[in-house]
Amino acid sequence: MSVNLINKCRNKLLIIIFVKEPDIFRCTKVGPIIMKIAFLQTGKTSDKYLADGISIFEERLRKYIAFEICTLADLRSTRNMPSREQKIREGEQILRFIRPEDYTVILDEKGKEFSTIEFSSWLEKIFMIQKKRIVFVAGGAWGFSEAVYKKADMCLSLSKLTFSHQMVRLLFLEQLYRAFTVIKGEPYHHD
Repeated sequence: MSVNLINKCRNKLLIIIFVKEPDIFRCTKVGPIIMKIAFLQTGKTSDKYLADGISIFEERLRKYIAFEICTLADLRSTRNMPSREQKIREGEQILRFIRPEDYTVILDEKGKEFSTIEFSSWLEKIFMIQKKRIVFVAGGAWGFSEAVYKKADMCLSLSKLTFSHQMVRLLFLEQLYRAFTVIKGEPYHHD
């Protein structure tokens, strides 16, 4: 069986599957497949300049795909709470958000690194899987619990450099937008 991507439209991918039988090819239409992207973040973005930048890229991304940003409530009374406990409690919130039919990618410094072109190519391949939604997760200041690591389908690193968990939000959304412009052949990205 071979799968051919034959049409990319706004928010839709049309896929046709060709099945080879003895001396016969049969064509079955499977599309359109509608996949959504959710960006899950823990806690509000407190710096206005970051929030403004995030809003700009959120609006731009919606031109390409069904996209939403979901913000989990900040944990309360964390001043004297050990970081391990904070990770566990944030992890519980994250896991309640993720559905079984999601493809989950956590943004983590130990994750796989891509160039922009590699990331856009990877994203196109993910659109081919039988999932309803890709969920990218930016954790809190202390990172992720072990339970979240186990649930994730992939760990993605933006850089070997260290960024604040709020800065990562803007950097990632810009790269996601850039990936879509590469996929569409638009002039935003320059090699």
